[in-house]
Amino acid sequence: MKERIDGRQFAAMVLAAAAAVDNERQLINDLNVFPVPDGDTGTNMSLTLQAAAKALQTLDESHAGRVAELTASAVLRGARGNSGVILSLLFRGIGKSLKDKETVDGAEWAAALHEGVETAYGAVMKPAEGTMLTVSRMAAAHCLAVSQQNNCFEFVAQECVTAAEEALAETIFQNPVLEKAGVIDSGGKGLCIAYEAMLQQLQGTFKLEKKAPVVREKADFSDFDNEEITFLYCTEFIILRDSANSDVHPLRTALDAMGDSMVFVDDESIIKVHLHTDHPGKAIEKALTLGQLTAIKIENMREQHTEKVITQDAADEPQVDTPQAVEAEPKKLEPVKITKPYGFVAVVAGDGVASVYRDLGADALIEGGQTMNPSTDDIVAQINATPAETVFVLPNNKNIIMAADQAVPLCTTRQVIVVPTKTIAMGIGALMAFDPDSDASANATQMMEAASAVSTGQITYAARNSTFDGRDISEGDHMALLNGQLVHNEADRLATCAALAGKMAESRPSFITIFYGEGVEAEEAEKVEALYGNACPDAEISIIDGGQPVYYYLISAE
Repeated sequence: MKERIDGRQFAAMVLAAAAAVDNERQLINDLNVFPVPDGDTGTNMSLTLQAAAKALQTLDESHAGRVAELTASAVLRGARGNSGVILSLLFRGIGKSLKDKETVDGAEWAAALHEGVETAYGAVMKPAEGTMLTVSRMAAAHCLAVSQQNNCFEFVAQECVTAAEEALAETIFQNPVLEKAGVIDSGGKGLCIAYEAMLQQLQGTFKLEKKAPVVREKADFSDFDNEEITFLYCTEFIILRDSANSDVHPLRTALDAMGDSMVFVDDESIIKVHLHTDHPGKAIEKALTLGQLTAIKIENMREQHTEKVITQDAADEPQVDTPQAVEAEPKKLEPVKITKPYGFVAVVAGDGVASVYRDLGADALIEGGQTMNPSTDDIVAQINATPAETVFVLPNNKNIIMAADQAVPLCTTRQVIVVPTKTIAMGIGALMAFDPDSDASANATQMMEAASAVSTGQITYAARNSTFDGRDISEGDHMALLNGQLVHNEADRLATCAALAGKMAESRPSFITIFYGEGVEAEEAEKVEALYGNACPDAEISIIDGGQPVYYYLISAE
C-alpha cells in the first residue's frame, strides 16, 4: 500500500475524479431533488472539477501542497451552482491544510479532509442534513479516527470511500424531500464518485464504467409542487474586492437576511456568493459596495422545476429513430474591427422575433432555442463578428446559457458579458434596459434586473399524459405556462389562452407583446389579442407574427 503521495500523484487523482464525475454527471443530475430541482448537480460538479483538470493537465509539479493550492484556486473560480461551490470549499480547505506539505501521509490527508469540511460549513449559512456536506463530514470524521491507528495514505483513502458511501445511503432518511422522491442526495453521490475515482487512480485500477443509480433510477419530479420553492431566484456572482482588508461581515449579514441556501466564500482577492432570494437586484447592489462584479448568474427556480418535469415526461415517451440532419461545420469568422463600445448577440427563433431584436439594436443573431441549441463555436463566431469592445450575449434559453459562458474565455479580443436570459421576452426586456451612458458592469446589472421583472407567458402542448401539480394532463392538451409555472391546461387553445390572460392580468401590466408562432393563423392571433385587451384594458398591446417553433404564443408583460 502507498504510504505517502506527492504532487504528481495528487494531480492524477484529481484528474481521475474530474473524469469520473463528468462520466456520471447525468446519473447525478437525475438524482437532483434538493430542496427542489434548482440546477443540474452533476453538470455543476463536473464543470467545477473540469476547471481543475484544465489547470492540472500540463502541470509537472511534485510538491503536493502547491498542487493542492492550484487545484483549490481553479475549482473556486470555476465553481458552478450550490454543489460546485461546496465542492470548491472542500478543496479550498484541503489546499490550506496541505499548503506546506511536500508529500502527504494518511493522517495529513485526514486532517486536510477535516479542514475542507470546516471551511465548507463555515461558508454555508444554514447547512442542512442529508446533503453532500453530511457525506463529507462523516467521511472526514471517520478518517481522522482511523488515521490514528494506521497512518498509510492508501488505507485512509479506502476508509474515506467506505465511510462516504455509508453516509450517502443514510441521506434518503435524513431529508424528507429525498425520502419523498425515493433517492439519495445527488451532491453526496457526486462526492462519492470523486472519492472512489481518486482511490482507484492511486491503486492503478481506475476505469470509466457506468454505475447503476442507487435506490431508484432517478427522481420523479412530478411529485413536487413548485410552490415548495421558498425564494424564486438562484443568484450567483463573484466580487472582485477593492481591498483585501475591507470588512465583509455587513455584506454577509445583509445577504443572509435576503434569502436562504447562501454560500459566501471570501478568498482575499475575490468573494464568491450563491444565494436563493426574491430580490437579486438588491443583493447585487449590496455586493457592489465591496468591488466590481463578474460571473453574474440569476436563474428562476420555478421555471427550472416546470421545465424539468416537462422534459422528464417527454423523455419517458418511447423514442423512434428519425433521420438526423447533417450538421454543418460552424463558420469560422475572424474578429472584425472594433468600431463602437457596445454590441449585442442574441439567440432567437422565428423571423418575426429576429426582426424585433434587430430593431432593438442586436448586432448578430443566432438561430436556436428550445430543441435546437447552438454550439459554443456558433456563439464565438457571432461575438467575433460584432464590431464592439464589449459584447453582451443574450442566450434566451436556460439550456444555452452554459454554451454562452464557455464562449467567454475563447473571445480574447473583446470583453464578453453573458446576461443569462432564459426567454425571448427576458432578452427583449434586457435590451430595452441598456443605457449607452453607463459602464459595462452597471449595464449587466440593470439588464438582468429588467429581464427578471418581465413576466413571460407561453402556450405550448403536452407531449404525453401526465400529472403535475395536481393537474391531470392529457397528450395533446394545450398548456399555459407563466414564468415557467403551469397555470392551465385543456384541449381548447383559445380557452387556454384566456386562462393565461387572466393570470397575467393579476400583475396589472402596462405593456404586453404577443408573438404568435408557426401554425397559428393571424385571425386566431387577433382573437388572442382581444382576450388580453379584455383582461388588461389599461395595457398597451402589440401583436407580432414571431414565427417561432414549439410555442404557439410567447407573451411578454411588464
